[in-house]
This record gives sequence, C-alpha cells and structure tokens, in this order.
Amino acid sequence: MSKFRLFDLNDAQYRAATHPEGALLILAGAGTGKTRVLTARIAWLVAQKVDPASILAVTFTNKAAREMRERIASMVSSQQARAMTICTFHSLCVRILRRHAALLGYKENFSIIDAADQLGLVKKLAARIHDREDPINPEMAQAMISKAKNLGFNFPQEPGTALGSLFAHYQEELRALNSMDFDDLLLQASTLLAQHEEARAAWQQQYRFILIDEFQDTNKLQLDLIGQLVGEPVNLCVVGDDDQSIYGWRGAQSAHLLEFEHHFPNPTIIKLEQNYRSTDLILSAANRLIRHNARRYGKNLWSDQKESDPIRVLSSSDDEEEATFIADEIMALGLSKESLHQVAVLYRMNTQARLFETALRERKIPYRVIGGKSFFDRREIRDVMAYLAALLNPDDDNALLRVLNTPPRGIGKVTLQILLDTSAAKKKSLSEILLDPAEREACSTKAAEAIARFADSWGAYRIRFQTPGEDPASLLGELLKEYGYDEDLRRGCKTPAEADARQQNVQELLQSISDYCAKNPREGVQGFLDRMSLQQEKEEEKEGGDGVTLITLHAAKGLEFEHVYLVGLEDGLLPHERSKQEGSVEEERRLCYVGMTRAKKYLTMTHCRTRKKYGGVISCKPSPFLMEIAGEGVEVGSMEEILARPLEEEEAGDAFARMRALLE
Repeated sequence: MSKFRLFDLNDAQYRAATHPEGALLILAGAGTGKTRVLTARIAWLVAQKVDPASILAVTFTNKAAREMRERIASMVSSQQARAMTICTFHSLCVRILRRHAALLGYKENFSIIDAADQLGLVKKLAARIHDREDPINPEMAQAMISKAKNLGFNFPQEPGTALGSLFAHYQEELRALNSMDFDDLLLQASTLLAQHEEARAAWQQQYRFILIDEFQDTNKLQLDLIGQLVGEPVNLCVVGDDDQSIYGWRGAQSAHLLEFEHHFPNPTIIKLEQNYRSTDLILSAANRLIRHNARRYGKNLWSDQKESDPIRVLSSSDDEEEATFIADEIMALGLSKESLHQVAVLYRMNTQARLFETALRERKIPYRVIGGKSFFDRREIRDVMAYLAALLNPDDDNALLRVLNTPPRGIGKVTLQILLDTSAAKKKSLSEILLDPAEREACSTKAAEAIARFADSWGAYRIRFQTPGEDPASLLGELLKEYGYDEDLRRGCKTPAEADARQQNVQELLQSISDYCAKNPREGVQGFLDRMSLQQEKEEEKEGGDGVTLITLHAAKGLEFEHVYLVGLEDGLLPHERSKQEGSVEEERRLCYVGMTRAKKYLTMTHCRTRKKYGGVISCKPSPFLMEIAGEGVEVGSMEEILARPLEEEEAGDAFARMRALLE
C-alpha cells in the first residue's frame, strides 16, 4: 500500500474502496474514475490481509483487463499482483472449463473456434440440410444460434424446423470436434457450475472476493455465472452505469444493474458523480438529455471545470458539406500530427465514415478508422493457428481440413468428402480416419498414397509435439517448412512486399509462441492457443497512434478526446429508425449520451438538412435529442453562417477565424 494513497480519492470513491464485507453496487457515471476505484478497492483488500489469490476481477475486454492489471501492479507487490485473477468473462470460463471439461463430456484440450470457423461450419451444415422452400441464411442462423445460447439454451427450442435441425446438428458437430464457440464458453461454464456442486464449491472457495466491471453490459449467461461463483458471505462488488448501457442488441441487460438488489439482497449503493474528464457545460447538457429516460438511477454528473467553450449545434445543407466543414476546421486548428489523436469524429453508422475519409485525405490530414482488420484475422495467422490447433486437438476437423488444404497435398475434394462422410458415419474424427490404412481403400491409388504420406508425417509430428522438452515454436516452424507453407504463401501474394509482410507475420507468431511458453511453462502451448483465441472475443483498438479518429459511437465507449464532433444528429439516424419501431429509443439516447461524454473540452454536434442515401437525396429532420439538450451553454447555428461571417479582428486567434482565413 505504500505506492497508493487512499486520501487521493474523493469521499464517494473512498467509501466505495473501503467498503467492508457484503454486496456493493457502485454507480459510476461517465468519467468518474471507476477503474481507479476498482483498483483502489483491490489494493485496500490486500492491505486488509485478504489473500490475493482469492480476489477475482472480471472485465469485458482484454484491454480493460490489461490496464487494470498494470494499475494493480503499481499498488501492491508483484507477487501479490500475480496471485490475483484479473481477466475477461471468456478467459475466466476457459479457466473453469479446462479444469472440469470432463464433467461435461469434453476433453481438456478442447478447441475454441472463432466466428469465421463457426460460420464455415454453419454453411456446411446448412448445405447438407438444404430446404428449397425455406432456405437457411447462414449468417442469420449463426446470429440466432448465438442469441439462443446467450439466453441459456444449448439445444433448439423448435427442433422440427430447419433452423432447429441446424442448431442440433451444429452442437453435435462441435462435440464431435471437441470444440466450443465463444458463446459455448459462457454457456458450458455456467451449466457446469449449476449442475456440479463439487465444481461450484471449489470455485466459490477459490474466489472469496469478486469484482465485476461494466455490470450494465452483462447478459443473462454472465449474470448466471456470477451467481454461481458468489458464495457466502456475498463479497461481490459491481461497477456500472445504467446510463451507458448501449449493447442491448448484443444481449446486455441494463435491468441487471437496476434490479441488482433482487439478485443480491441488501446491497450498499454508492454513486460516483464527480466527473474528471469533461467541462461542466458538457455534463449539464448530457444530464438534460439522459433525464428523458424513464427507467434509470438518478445521477447528476458535475465537474470542477466551470470555465469552458459552449457546445455548438450546427446544421449543414448536406452530408458532403458536413464532412468538408469539419475537415477544414480540423485543419484550421493547427494541431501537430502528434496531437491529432485528440480529435475524434463520432457517428452512428459505419457508412458515415466514407465522406470524412475522403475530406481528410484531400487535405492530407492523417486519420484512422477504428475497426480495421485484426492481426488475428489475417489469412496466414489463421493458417498457422489451424496447424497448432490440429496438433493439440486431433478431434478438431475444421483445423485439420485447413492444414490439408494449405498447401494442397494431392488429396482432392472428392477424396476429402469420402473421408468426411466416413468420419460422420463411423462417428470418428477425420484424424482417426486419415491415420487408419483400412479407410483408404475406397480412394484412388494416387490419393491413398498422398494420404499415407501425410498421415505418416503428421503422426510423427504429433508425437514429437507431445514429447516433453520439445520446443513447440521450433517444431511448428520445421513442420511449416517441410510442408512447403512459405512457398505456398508467397504464391498467393500479389507483390513481393505483401509476401514479405505475411511471412514476417508468421515469424512474429512463432516468436510469440516461444516467448509465451518460456514465460508460462505450466500452461504451455495450450495456454497460448487459449490466449490467442480469446484475443478475438471482442474488437479492441489501440488508443495510441497519430491522426484524427473516425469511430462509431458504440466503439467510442470508454475513450476520451479533447475535440469531439458528434455527427449525423438526425431523426432516423440518431435515434435510428429501427429503434423507433422496436421501442428502443432510450438506448439510442444513452448512445448519444455516451458520445457527448467522450468530449473533454470541445463538443460540436451536427445535423444535415439533406443526406444521400441509396443513390438518391432524402430530406432530414434534426434529432429530437437536440431539443432535449437545449439550454445554458448550447449555441445553435449553421455551417453556412460561420463560413459567411466576416472575419473580426479580435477573432484572429480562434480556430474558426483560422479556418475562414484558410478558405479565403
């Protein structure tokens, strides 16, 4: 505790950090220091002689878990920090399932398939049970299966339908592959703890103090899991803000926070309302907006930053003027390249980014669009990860199929289909079929010889892979070289530079495997595979880097910027038209609230009178949210007025004047 001082906290933060035993709900408004309070509470618990190994802190993203771990490491000893469990929901479930998978009929080395492999499996099964009168849309089926699992169902509710049949076959296939998808991790862990008292008791004994971040974002499965983990006494601390619950479309239920006392009786409730991010004018307007939501905890955010620029609400003739005006104004700010990351354009729909990209490019202003292709989605990374998964889990047919086809090995599609059909009929894995000489008799001589060569080589590598003392990264590199993977990768690239970059990615991955195994010998390569799989559980973006940030409102949650342009405040866009039809306008209002509270000093909100859509031009009305924020500190105008206004001498130093001068 020598590195941390409790008296740095404000009164509400102090009471939350030093709360004694019992259920605790911390209502943490935007920018009120929730992570600071969570980490302070953990440090305080350690100072009270609580065993660090009995502390579990759960977040929603790897980035949040990493930041919390780093903060904790600066407050307690390194040994104490290492003893704690600070992780995401999904990685917690993997930890539980690796220990008790056998209770559910899985092997401990089960694979975790990502969304792309999941969709591939759904497509394969949909084609197999194709119904001409009622064809199955694979993407829709994938979404429906995910939704059902997040509601707690691991079997179809309507087994007689095509979709129900697909769901049932999908689950059977996953079991045969000894695999789980991301939804399974939550569902199976929750099921395990609910059905097996000895496992539940073991984990309740392990974690005596549980802390949950962003509690308003929990879905039914996550709430069930928390309920199974919490023992007696109920030492559960949750932090959340019902006003920032914006993931209802993903299954999150703000009711879990609003009805916390129904799940965990007699909690202490502490509100954090002092904001350390935004000016008081911004917060006052945000408070006026969110008060129009009927079902919420009453909170009133405030800040010591009383002196500030007003919020601007600006109209534009169309979406092109909106983009060019903002790009010109950003240029007129005169910020250095290193400071441009403090400027953000926030929008409701990804499609709104294109015009801003064009305008910024024309002015040679650096920018980044949040939502670029992940390292883990690159083809070469997915290839090598498939090799690794197939070596570890011989039941993972999807991974093995990718190995067989990358590069091709003289085993054609017809032969592979015969082997797959045999595998399904005999309820054996593809690996077992390939390694059995008797199963090759139905294949042509050439194909049988190719299968035999692969089977002998693959079997030998699997044995070496399981041999203690072998370096898995070196072994994997050797295997890729023998199988001609590098040459095949280069052949698939359009330029030598692309080939070099892809090969470098493979080398980085192999080095990561080596580094991980050296640092985590007990977890080994299985731990690495789990970590890599879990990196994909939620899109996360680095906050660093140069350039203006173009980002959706959903992705912006948790971030902050000096200058914020919240664009497209039109009825039908924000709030989205669909929300009015589905009765979810309150969530759209929360989304607008989240956008406003990303701004530290300068907030501009814009709307267009016309917008291009589907090749035509539509008329737009201002969002009703703009009427709701009206009041002190909000100035209404138009972009045309600003551009037409004569340049006054006393304005020469401000940003608008620099922009007008630039355009003359």
